[in-house]
Amino acid sequence: ARMTNNSINQTDSAPLLEVKNLGVSFFTPRGTVRAVRDASLTVRRGEVVGLVGESGCGKSTVGRTVLRLLNPTDGSIKLNGRDITHLSKTEMRPVRREMQIIFQDPYSSLNPRMTAGGIVEEMLRVHGIGTTVERKERAAELFERVGLRKAQLESFPHEFSGGQRQRIGIARALALNPQVI
Repeated sequence: ARMTNNSINQTDSAPLLEVKNLGVSFFTPRGTVRAVRDASLTVRRGEVVGLVGESGCGKSTVGRTVLRLLNPTDGSIKLNGRDITHLSKTEMRPVRREMQIIFQDPYSSLNPRMTAGGIVEEMLRVHGIGTTVERKERAAELFERVGLRKAQLESFPHEFSGGQRQRIGIARALALNPQVI
């Protein structure tokens, strides 16, 4: 995988996200699989970092590990200077408000039994943000922001095209105003 940084309106030189020597291994009955070795990157506020590489090289694993959806085997992850590498699930809960992910496959990441609006509202509910009415208003605002119509809030994921599903995922990621996506 190759990492590239493009600065956009860089206002703060302190790293927002700092990943050093990240390693991720999976232990299987057949042995150890090293999915990521020695990945390092720094992201400053207002900066866009692209992680590029061939299929299967570990891009998604790096992303999931940085968000601590997977546990790293080696290295460290810092958000705003705070080491989050070994935080427990409970300790990670408030940190997750600051870091969100947009999954590659939007359909598999959307609950087929929930409406699109409900999927976005759930992010707010889980984190105790707003009243029911405020969450609905925020979901409608986010739908418009990503190019979906308010009328689509009550539709289910299977009723959307692939691109529209990706927009639902983007709205969900933006719901909490995270520092890192």
